[in-house]
Amino acid sequence: MATTIDKPVRYAGVDTAERRTPADYVWAAARISIGWVFLWAFLDKTFGWGFATPAAKAWINGGSPTTGFLKGTGENALGGFFSALAGQVWVDWLFMAGLAGVGLALVLGIGTRIAAGAGTAMLLLMWAAELPLTTNPFMDEHIIYAIVIIGLALAGAGTTLGLGNLPVVRRTPWLQ
Repeated sequence: MATTIDKPVRYAGVDTAERRTPADYVWAAARISIGWVFLWAFLDKTFGWGFATPAAKAWINGGSPTTGFLKGTGENALGGFFSALAGQVWVDWLFMAGLAGVGLALVLGIGTRIAAGAGTAMLLLMWAAELPLTTNPFMDEHIIYAIVIIGLALAGAGTTLGLGNLPVVRRTPWLQ
């Protein structure tokens, strides 16, 4: 039998009491973990901490966070389109804002609906840039992350181990 902890939940505008289950904590851990993937990519590309981005290519040192990935798509099905976007300042800013925004929203548990939309768009664009896939006809981690992010938002996973239960978040649908 599952262990539960009381949690406030808002359903159809009415606060009710629901029980937290271990599954709620698993989904919260998934939310925080995927959020960290986005947030870490932002931090490493910004500061060049040497994991995926060397210091010399850091955004703060004049590097372009999109050039490496997008230039490498030239031979892919949509490579011409994506290669043309590589290194453009507006693309770099949009990409980095997306990484930071989606990462923070998921880690904090607020704005998970917006993060699901933005994160899914980013992930689908990265998936499309890699077409045709080399290890599977259509499925890869970008699609799986997108599905999970959407599920987390629909399940209200920001309320467990997150700020999704704050009164201002519960009263403001776009913050949920």
